[in-house]
Amino acid sequence: MSRLLHRDTVPPVPAAELTARSADGSRIHVELHGPEDAPAVVLAHGWTCNTRFWDAQIRDLAADHRVIAYDQRGHGLTPEPGPGGYSTNALADDLEAVLAATLAPGRRAVLAGHSMGGMTVMAAAARPGLREHAAAVLLCSTGSTRLAAEARVLPLRAGALRTRITTAVLGAKAPLGPVNPVSRKILKYATMGAGSAPDRVDACARIVHACPRRARVEWGHVLAGLDLAAGVRELRVPTAVIAGTDDRLTPPVHARAIAAALPVGLGLTELAGMGHMTPVEAPEAVTAKIRELVTRYVATGTAATGKAASAEKEDVA
Repeated sequence: MSRLLHRDTVPPVPAAELTARSADGSRIHVELHGPEDAPAVVLAHGWTCNTRFWDAQIRDLAADHRVIAYDQRGHGLTPEPGPGGYSTNALADDLEAVLAATLAPGRRAVLAGHSMGGMTVMAAAARPGLREHAAAVLLCSTGSTRLAAEARVLPLRAGALRTRITTAVLGAKAPLGPVNPVSRKILKYATMGAGSAPDRVDACARIVHACPRRARVEWGHVLAGLDLAAGVRELRVPTAVIAGTDDRLTPPVHARAIAAALPVGLGLTELAGMGHMTPVEAPEAVTAKIRELVTRYVATGTAATGKAASAEKEDVA
């Protein structure tokens, strides 16, 4: 499968890779980029994506940050899960496992989550691991509840019928098929702004179409019934929110509700004309916000050493 974020670029080469072990024994693929003792950033991707979704951020930040990116269970190089299966609790378990495997006790980082990655952070908000390691959070293009009811992918009036059909689409078992002009057009309509560059549409299409069908379907069911409103209220670290004004999957109504409910909210940035894939559609804006959070909330020059920084393809029990 293609792991390129842009058609003619080579993916960033990690300084090290490791496998974190989640609470149920699931193996989580993790990449480490940048200097070991630099300020740390943890990146959690969304539904049907993988670590390559963050290539633009990794390229920029790895020059002077320790960038930690991981594949959510069932995505990318992370295999199907163990007995914990697919649930928001499993997402929280996996994030805690990644933080424990890559950050020394007490070392803090900026956590950035896109879509389901943001939901991961919300699901883990009350967890000891997150409270130990999160200095600040960036939530990109995400929601905490009523995803099927608020989604505007289907050109229907809001109501029970649209919600039922959207729920069915989220859990649809039909294969996505190959990337071609038709599938790119569909993906652009559903997930990106009208002005998105063709190479960025193609990159997103290749990432999404590479997602294993079972993971796409199982996580689709989880998203359809999502309720993480309590997690938003438990996210007691400085948190910024970014959303695209033309996001059909998680319209800005979600970002506004989250921003209003956060205990330590840093405000909402709405990106005009952008869709759901903000880290790819507007990489400069997302990267700049991460850098701002690092500057404000993570001590520079931190010498704390990640527990697995020198590990390569290592298992962390």
